[in-house]
Amino acid sequence: MQNIKRAFVGTLLFLILLWLVAEPTVFQSTTFFGVRRYVMQLTGVLAIGCMSLGMVLALRPRRPEPWFGGLDKMYRLHKWLGIAALVIGTVHWLWAKGPKWAVGWGWLERPARSARAPLDNPVAVWLSSQRGLAESLGEWAFYGAVILIALALIKKFPYRLFFKTHRLIAIAYLVLVFHTLVLLKFSYWSAPIGWVTAVLLAAGSWAALVALCRGIGDDRKVPGTITALRVFDGVNALEIETQVQGWSGHRPGQFAFATSNTSEGAHPYTIASAWHPESSRITFVVKELGDHTRTLKEQLRVGQTVQIEGPYGCFTFDDGDRPQIWIGGGIGITPFIARMKHLAHVQRDAATPAGAPIDLFHCTTQVDTDALDKLDADAKAANVTLHVLVDARDGLLTGERIRSTVPGWSEASIWFCGPAGFGEALRRDLAAHGFPVDRHFHQELFAMR
Repeated sequence: MQNIKRAFVGTLLFLILLWLVAEPTVFQSTTFFGVRRYVMQLTGVLAIGCMSLGMVLALRPRRPEPWFGGLDKMYRLHKWLGIAALVIGTVHWLWAKGPKWAVGWGWLERPARSARAPLDNPVAVWLSSQRGLAESLGEWAFYGAVILIALALIKKFPYRLFFKTHRLIAIAYLVLVFHTLVLLKFSYWSAPIGWVTAVLLAAGSWAALVALCRGIGDDRKVPGTITALRVFDGVNALEIETQVQGWSGHRPGQFAFATSNTSEGAHPYTIASAWHPESSRITFVVKELGDHTRTLKEQLRVGQTVQIEGPYGCFTFDDGDRPQIWIGGGIGITPFIARMKHLAHVQRDAATPAGAPIDLFHCTTQVDTDALDKLDADAKAANVTLHVLVDARDGLLTGERIRSTVPGWSEASIWFCGPAGFGEALRRDLAAHGFPVDRHFHQELFAMR
C-alpha cells in the first residue's frame, strides 16, 4: 500500500512542480480571469495526466507489478487515478463554465480582450484554429467520462455491463487527448511540463487503442478445457479444474482472469492449486457472490473451453524464513490452499523437512463438511496448523485471539486474504500492539473495480 500511495501523491506533486516551473509568475496574477487562465491549465494537466496513467495501468503491465506489490495494488492505484481525474476534471469544467454563467447572470464583467501578438508558428496557427472544436468535443467527452467512471464506482452495477461500458472510457480519453493538444498553452511544449505531458499522452493513447482492440493481456492468454466440476453446497462454492495449454506456470497465491463467456468478459479468480507441468492443470474455487458467479453451476460443463490469462499478483508468501500466520476469510482461503498443495508436493517429492511453523486461521460463516475435510487433509500434508473458526460457533477472529493462539506471533509474517474491512481491523489492532505491519502484514486487495 505504501508504494501506491507514494506513486499517487508523487505523480500529482511532480506534475504541479513542473507546471510551476513553466509558470513562474503564477502568484503575481491579481485578476479573477487571470487566475482562471492559470487554474484551467493546471487542472487540465493534472486531469489528463491522471487519466493517462490510469489508461497505462489498465493494460496490466508486468514490469511495475513487483514494485507495487501485485496487480491488485495496481488496480487500486488505477481506481484512485480515475477518481482524481473525475474530481480534478470537474474542477476544470467548473472554472471553464462557471465564469461564463456568472457573466451571463450579470455577476461578473468580462474583461476587454487585449490584442494578441500574431502567431508565426504554423503549428500554433493550426492549433488556434481548432480551439472551438476542441472545446466542444472536450466538453462532451468529459460528460461521457463522468458517467462511465461513476458507473465503474457503483458496486451494484452488473459486472457484465461494467465490462462492456468501461472500455468506452478509451474513446472519451482519445477525444480529451485532442482537447489537450489543442488547448494546452503552446509555450508548455518547449518546457519539461510539455515533454512529460507528451509522453503521457502518447502512452495513454497507445493503451487506449490496445483496449479498444481488446488486446489487453494477449501475451498472457492461453486456452483451457474444463476437466472437472465439484459443488460445495454448504458454502455455495464451485471447484473448477481446467487443463491448459502453453501456461508458463504460476506461484501459489497468484490469480488469473478466466473467460467462459465472451459476452460476460474475464473474471479474476485466485488459483487454488499448485503448478505441475506434467499435468498442466489449474483449479479455481469460486464462491457465489454476484450475478455471474451464481449462475456458473448451470453455465459450465466438463469439456467446455475457457480462456485463462495470467498469472498475476505478488501474494506469494515471500518473507524470508520467518514463521507465518495465514488468515483466510471465506473464499479468501484459496491462495492458502494452493500454497499448502505446493508445500506438500515439495516436502513429499524432495524429502524436504518442514520449515518455519505456519498457523492457518480459516474464518467462515458457512460450513461444508466435504470442503473442511479437504482443507484439513491439505493442512496435514503440508505440516500446517489449521484453526477453523465458524462465526456463529466460535466468534470472530481478533488480534487478541491470534496473540493468545500463536505465542510467537510478533516474530511471524502475517498473510491475509478476505474481506477488506476485516483485514484493516486486524492490521490496526496488530499495529497498536507493536507489530511491524508495513513490513510483515501482507493483504491482498482483491477488488478489480
